[in-house]
Amino acid sequence: MVQLVGSLRKELADSISTCKILVVGAGGIGCELLKNLVLTGFKNIEVIDLDTIDVSNLNRQFLFQKKHVGKSKAQVAKESALQFCPSANITAYHDSIMNPDYNVEFFRKFMLVMNALDNRAARNHVNRMCLAADIPLIESGTAGYLGQVTVIKKGMTECYECQPKPAQKTFPGCTIRNTPSEPIHCIVWAKYLFNQLFGEEDADQEVSPDTADPEAAWNPEETAARATASDKDGDIKRVSTKEWARSTGYDPVKLFNKLFKDDIMYLLTMDKLWKKRKAPTPLDWHQLENSAHDTSSGLKDQQVLDVWGYCQLFQHSVETLRSQLQEKGEGAELVWDKDDPPAMDFVTAAANLRMHIFSMSMKSRFDVKSMAGNIIPAIATTNAVIAGLIVLEGLKILSGELESCRTIFLNKCPNLRKKLLVPCVLDPPSANCYVCASKPEVTVKLNVHKTMVLTLQDKIVKERFGMVAPDVQIEDGKGTILISSEEGETEANNSKFLSDFGIRNGSRLQADDFLQDYTLLINVLHVEDLERDVEFEVVGEAPDKAPPPQTNQEEVNSITNGNKDSAQPSTSSKGYEAAKQPQTVTFPPP
Repeated sequence: MVQLVGSLRKELADSISTCKILVVGAGGIGCELLKNLVLTGFKNIEVIDLDTIDVSNLNRQFLFQKKHVGKSKAQVAKESALQFCPSANITAYHDSIMNPDYNVEFFRKFMLVMNALDNRAARNHVNRMCLAADIPLIESGTAGYLGQVTVIKKGMTECYECQPKPAQKTFPGCTIRNTPSEPIHCIVWAKYLFNQLFGEEDADQEVSPDTADPEAAWNPEETAARATASDKDGDIKRVSTKEWARSTGYDPVKLFNKLFKDDIMYLLTMDKLWKKRKAPTPLDWHQLENSAHDTSSGLKDQQVLDVWGYCQLFQHSVETLRSQLQEKGEGAELVWDKDDPPAMDFVTAAANLRMHIFSMSMKSRFDVKSMAGNIIPAIATTNAVIAGLIVLEGLKILSGELESCRTIFLNKCPNLRKKLLVPCVLDPPSANCYVCASKPEVTVKLNVHKTMVLTLQDKIVKERFGMVAPDVQIEDGKGTILISSEEGETEANNSKFLSDFGIRNGSRLQADDFLQDYTLLINVLHVEDLERDVEFEVVGEAPDKAPPPQTNQEEVNSITNGNKDSAQPSTSSKGYEAAKQPQTVTFPPP
């Protein structure tokens, strides 16, 4: 006769009470998961999260209260979970899981790792650490009413990176600066403007008219005389945006007239841009002030103000942000945060004014925030369902029934069998995966005469291939070290081009990340020209080859809880398409 402890078999209950598990993330899913774990009987839990609690978390992260705002999520989640089960042994880390302290040996002390993350970089890293430690990983994610849970086990299932994920959508600089046609273009421009004025200036985030736009094909000498910008209103000369703003004392009216009048009049001189487009209409502060009227009503975040209303919001936010800069002292910078009211007000106002100039319908603060943060409103019940499914998959693993684990999709609408929860058989590892294959290898197209070592390090090896502290050597028979993880050791190489080191078409580079216990062979394919604004391309993994979700694209492209990455939880090539088909898979009892 089977012995039971509560509703669980005794062997399983004993395993639950003695095993050690790691929970990565203490946000929307993490809070629900931690509560579920202690109530199920797990006694030895370690939880890690770098974030602190924000007011916006309180509507769904139920282990937190108003008095906890500003405190460590991991620490407060631990304290709150202990109230459900004081005998549990929970260790909290207010830290990044990508910290080198959490190495392969750290992961090996756990029987199971459960991800409750909201960004792709951390997901990739934990995926690799679990592969290196040969520890089962339960991956999860939510997007509005959609959710997914899957199990990753080295050699048995696809890893998180086996299938390419759709890249976050980016836009050409000339579209952002010269010819916006969608509200998102104006919102991106406004976020760039915030950094140019108040934050860290980035040459790739310029907001002034782009005179190098090939579509304009204009002659500045012949047409500049038609721009009637006045010195006193702002468009003094083409200098750093921040430098010019400082020279005016961050005067809101001068800023306004430069950005929304003078720069727009300058754009109008680029005749060819407007032959097939509706030309923008410049705004003038003093004209708007004389014809001002406010007709807005309703909740603040859902109001769509008139143009003068956004002028006033722009003025107020600039004055507030100017004061914040002054309080921080000389050389200080502000960091844009969607949950910082003055920063959000600035982006809302600037984006809407630019939308109006380019004949688009203006958006509410709520809509702008959703697009600016690339987020979908988080649904508490979705997090709760997914957290419950994570525990169920964990019980199967602890029961030694890994073959019965499934990828489970939570749908917004029932499938043909009227099911919201749809289990799918786990896919085997991809032979072509550049992470979990026996000998990971990729081919990268780039121009060796134009690509610098710093680009290889930051944008290709770190950002694209997810390494944290890479070492890169050239397979030239000499073992030439191109990039070292030791600080300062190869810094002199950063500004040199790959061709300076003899790298050419067919060269091979070996990239190692000792923290992740991961080696990747990179084959260089030299090409003279790539598409505009493209620095490199991974052969066979262009964004358009990623498995297309079949549900509402906006719901799938982002993960909730503030994620800015559009990372999808799915590891399966079937994706949400599979979730629409009838399934007869059942869950065995724990």
